[in-house]
Amino acid sequence: MTDTKNSTLVLYNTLSRGKAVFEPIDPDRITMYVCGPTVYNRVHIGNARPAVVFDTLYRVLQHEYPNVVYARNITDIDDKIMATALDLNEDISIVSARYSKAYFEDMAALNNLEPTITPYATQHIPEMISMTRVLIEKGHAYEADGHVLFAVQSMETYGRLSGRSLDDMLAGARVEVADYKRYAGDFVLWKPSTDNEPGWDSPWGKGRPGWHLECSAMTEKHLGDTIDIHAGGQDLIFPHHENEIAQSCCAHEGKPMANVWMHNGFINIEGEKMSKSLGNFRMVNDLLDQYPGEVLRYVILSAHYRSEQSFSKDLLDSAWRSLDTLYGYLRGTKVSGPTIATESKGYKALLDDLNTPLAISELHRLAKQMHAATGLQQKDLRAELAGLSSLMGLLQSDAEQWFTQVRRSDDISSGEIEGLIEKRQSAKADKDFAGADQIRKELLVRGVVLEDSREGTKWRRG
Repeated sequence: MTDTKNSTLVLYNTLSRGKAVFEPIDPDRITMYVCGPTVYNRVHIGNARPAVVFDTLYRVLQHEYPNVVYARNITDIDDKIMATALDLNEDISIVSARYSKAYFEDMAALNNLEPTITPYATQHIPEMISMTRVLIEKGHAYEADGHVLFAVQSMETYGRLSGRSLDDMLAGARVEVADYKRYAGDFVLWKPSTDNEPGWDSPWGKGRPGWHLECSAMTEKHLGDTIDIHAGGQDLIFPHHENEIAQSCCAHEGKPMANVWMHNGFINIEGEKMSKSLGNFRMVNDLLDQYPGEVLRYVILSAHYRSEQSFSKDLLDSAWRSLDTLYGYLRGTKVSGPTIATESKGYKALLDDLNTPLAISELHRLAKQMHAATGLQQKDLRAELAGLSSLMGLLQSDAEQWFTQVRRSDDISSGEIEGLIEKRQSAKADKDFAGADQIRKELLVRGVVLEDSREGTKWRRG
């Protein structure tokens, strides 16, 4: 059950460097493209952040509009995949299929919905060749030494997204210096492949597409020349998204590729930037061996998506305890159907550029208020809590089942808790009230709250 739709959604646009009311191109068909992974390995927690953040936006958009087309691609042709295939002595298609499947499993474990469309780069080679041809015909690209390159100086507004001049870009970025380039900042649309490398026939010989070209072609085919929202990690602003804009705008008579560009911030590990040199990557599947996926999602949403975020064991453990508290309040309650109260503080927080930290605080307020209420008031609060949490992909498990999961090594198990509750009940029956109270205090110290009622004793981690 929901109430009136089409509230005021405000989003931060990297291109304009400010927040503005979201104005869709067509309210009956919202289009959003989010850059997915290059599938040469399992994904790390930094790859998971945009998936979780923009899945949340997808949920909000679905509530606001009747039809949302959300595409998140798979890059399954890339030099990194080729290198992995060579190391493993496997065909590149086997490597990319394995890690695509692993990515889908990891993202599902984080309660992400499936996108409307999951385009694979290798399935769009004709579209990439066609766009490259158009760019050559329009004077924005040229062939040189078996390569086709985009001439960045042919586009007056090149660099607008990242806010850099061409000179700044060359000084601040690693660019491939090659004799065949007319300008050092020109980037590859198509590159030649050797006989033992994956490649496709083209007007410029056997070759494969450049990374940036892939997303432009897939966006054009599935969503249109200009889309509502294009999103990804902050690290993609330059060169990837800058180059996507160049290709798409110049191929489409100057039309904008996207009206809104959104980027999430970096993730730090224990206070340090995640990097290969530090060896501090945290793979999602490794974290899932230690924590429920909902804990990872809770942590990601506990910080505003545009801010830098630090992942640590303490933060993950704290998030698990917070979810324990919420699920503890839900035990023994039922909901006939979620209600999304569009005038509520939590929903308005999500409409304000995805203010998920404020929305999470509202989950806790609602849960506590619901726990203290009775009758119809409790039922209404439970429905509102279910509606808000569904928009964030949280509290999606059965409350009883949540507490049967394998716990942290320093946690008291469900079996131990039940055993101590029985021991406490025996003490009370023997009128050993001091002993019963001592058990209650012992459990409280270990993070377990007991609640006595006519129906018996319930417990929750608090």
